[in-house]
Amino acid sequence: MEEVKFEIVESNGINIRLASVGEGPLVVFCHGWPESWYSYRYQLPAVAAAGYKAVAYDVRGYGESDKPHAIEEYTILNMVADVIGIVKALGYENAITIGHDWGGPIALNTAALHPEVITATGTMSVPYMARGPMPTLDLWKEIYKDRFFYQLYFQKEGVAEAEFENDLQRALRLCYTNSDGRGMARSIEKGASGLNPQKGPDATFLEGMEDFDELPEWLSQEDIDYFVSQFEISGMRGPLNRYRAQNIDWDELSDLPKTISQPAFFITGTLDPVNFFVPSEQSLIQRIGSNYDNLLIAEELEGIGHWTQQEAPEEVNRLILSFLSKL
Repeated sequence: MEEVKFEIVESNGINIRLASVGEGPLVVFCHGWPESWYSYRYQLPAVAAAGYKAVAYDVRGYGESDKPHAIEEYTILNMVADVIGIVKALGYENAITIGHDWGGPIALNTAALHPEVITATGTMSVPYMARGPMPTLDLWKEIYKDRFFYQLYFQKEGVAEAEFENDLQRALRLCYTNSDGRGMARSIEKGASGLNPQKGPDATFLEGMEDFDELPEWLSQEDIDYFVSQFEISGMRGPLNRYRAQNIDWDELSDLPKTISQPAFFITGTLDPVNFFVPSEQSLIQRIGSNYDNLLIAEELEGIGHWTQQEAPEEVNRLILSFLSKL
């Protein structure tokens, strides 16, 4: 891999760590939970080689970026302002945003709210969704009133933090390996779907997760060690606060556009647990077309679970480069 350059920039009143490769038009990669800039280790060199400045950053609360304490510091509007601040701090007027998991709404909402800055956008796992008819946490409470749902479990401050921080190595390993393609296939065999196992509402996050004998091909012990090192710095409070801020988002985003106007892409795996959050006859990819004005690429990767760009780096890189070439 071409040397990754690290720097700290000030953005939106906090310090944010960037990892960048290459020079050229700016592409900003936004990561999800529980992850790191490192989740884009395969994308940075590929996008840089195509003539771009590829930048992944530690989202606020993670790794070597600042970690404000209050829940309201983790709203989407704050996350969006962080991205705009990064673009400005690097001396650019425009950028392309790409996101995965929670990085998806960060990338997409930055594009939706700042079309004058973000010229194109794309995501893995989580597509663009306009503001729903009710606050998100209220929706989850309705859908999951009598069974476990991890986002509801995360609401009680300190509880999930303690479960994870008690043994970060084990917690992250179980989280990654139970919601990838192999873990999801195993869980569906058992009549569940990854992050939505059939357990009661009072269960814990890790309860009932399978501890596989071997790591999957996409994830090495060295990878896990790096992720663990980042959460040893940050702890889990900031990362979990993103889930706790969702109802504040609903109040703040009343002006969110119904569609993404810029050229966009969406990539998901057939076994991504996000596909199963809301019961539906249609696949996620069939449901999202009306949320975009110019969706250039929509791809479902067979057998791939939640960690899209890490599980299928070559395929994802091919699609991202194809997208960039169409702009």
